[in-house]
Formats: sequence, structure tokens, C-alpha cells
Amino acid sequence: MNKIVIVGCGNVGMSYAYALLNQRTKVEELVLIDINKEKTIGEAMDLNHCLAFAPSKIKIKAGTYSDCNDATIICIAAGKNQDVGETRLDLVKKNYEVFKSIITEINKTNFNGLYLIATNPVDIMTYITKELSNLNSNKVIGSGTMLDTARLRYLIGDKLNVNPKNVHAYIIGEHGDSEQAIWSNAIVGLKSVKEFLTKDECNTIEDEVKNSAYEIINRKGATYYGIGMCLVRITNAILDNDNSILTLSVYDEDIDLYYGRPAILDKNGIKEIIDLDLTDYEKERLNKSINVINEIKNNL
Repeated sequence: MNKIVIVGCGNVGMSYAYALLNQRTKVEELVLIDINKEKTIGEAMDLNHCLAFAPSKIKIKAGTYSDCNDATIICIAAGKNQDVGETRLDLVKKNYEVFKSIITEINKTNFNGLYLIATNPVDIMTYITKELSNLNSNKVIGSGTMLDTARLRYLIGDKLNVNPKNVHAYIIGEHGDSEQAIWSNAIVGLKSVKEFLTKDECNTIEDEVKNSAYEIINRKGATYYGIGMCLVRITNAILDNDNSILTLSVYDEDIDLYYGRPAILDKNGIKEIIDLDLTDYEKERLNKSINVINEIKNNL
């Protein structure tokens, strides 16, 4: 049975759950876990009332960590918010304690599926999950720069009046301020994006991608619909075993770090990492982004 367990039923977790319900998937059971048990029960009830109009039949319930025993995917979307005046390192330290309590409980079960991490800062939290769970790194995946990549493709498509599904471009590195677009590999249809956009236009679009989250947060307090859809896309790639190439937070054993880059995903997790042919400038920027993540990891 394809069972998904969501730990953390806030905006991100429930956007993921609702997006799952609105798409045809191979998910057969959906279990919600949250520290606020009454809210979780209410969320499960609300989702169940959608089933009459949902494209797939899914068993939905509020559960406990014992439900992780035979889960296919556990998505962790739980965590603390960054308070005013706090650094990202402060946020990591708070969320480390949250993850330690969650994964300690999961470790008591026979869970041997895949971890899908959505909590920010996602590269660090995915690394922490690997360390605490002792699972193979290919089975511990972060949402990485998938949302950033989706934003990039949307903005390019919008600028050129082209369906973003026909735009192939990637954001790699940290899911954060040091991320970068790989323009040397970006194509629209079969043509380089540089045939359509000037360098200034590319820079403007890349800045818009980086600032998108800040713009949304300033207007509505948080971002969650986009990441919800990304988590469903990742879930479907796993359950369909379709060898999709997605920009995920994946492990680099050479430097003992997770960061966003294209990888092939199947039912067993990360099947293969795609090495991009980067320019010297892109390599330099990627190394700077990796150093940002590494500095936080080294201060844990």
C-alpha cells in the first residue's frame, strides 16, 4: 500500500495534502501527524469531505507515529518560524530540536521508506534528517530548489508568452539567497534561452525568483501553495517510478552536504545525480552557495 505520512499540519503540510487530493495519484492512504492533535483530527475530517469529488480514492486519517511503520514516504513539514531578529542559524538550532524529537519517535518503528523534507532551511534540515535517521542518503530527499526552478520557468514563460512546461531551466545551490540560475543550460523548446533574453533580462528574472518568497510573505505572511504542488510532483515521481529529473536537495558525499541540483528520482529515491556542464562563473557562484550551507552546518 502506498502510504504517505505528513508530519506537521501547518500551511505547507496541508497544502501538500490538499494538492494530493486534487490530483490523480497512486496514494492509497494519507496519515496526518501534528503536535496539535485536535487540529489534525479536524484537518482529516475536512479532507475526507472532499472525497466525493476527488479524482482518486484515498483513506485519510489523523494518526500517530506508529503509522510510520509501513509508510512509503514520510514528509516532514514541521518546524519553528524565524522570529524577528533571529538568524538562519538560530532557526536551524530550534528546528534541530523539533526534528530530533520527531525522528527519535520514527526510529522506534520499522520505517524503511523515503523521507521527503520541506522544512526550512531545507538543505540543512535534510542533512540533519540523514544524520538522525541513519538511512542511506538516496532515501533522504529535500524539496531543494524545485520551487525556485518552478518560479524561474514560470517567469521565463511569462516573459516570452510560452508555456512554462516547455521551458527547461534550473536553479541550483542553496534554497535561499545564494541560489543561482544556470543560464548556460537553459533552453526554450530546443533553443538556448539566450536567443530570446538579454543578459539584463536574465538578471532581472533571477532577482525576481530570489525575491519571490519575500514578496509573497510581505503580502500574505507565508508561501505554501507552490511548495505543496512541488511535493506532489515529487511524490508522483516516486510512486510512478518514472525517473523524472527534478532539482532536489541531494547529498554530495565528497563534501558531506546537501544542496539543490538536478537528480533522477524513482521509487527507491535518488537514482542518479545529473552533473551539469557549468561555466567558470557558474562554478564560482555554486561554490559560494555551498559555502553558505556548509558554514551553517559546521556551527550546528
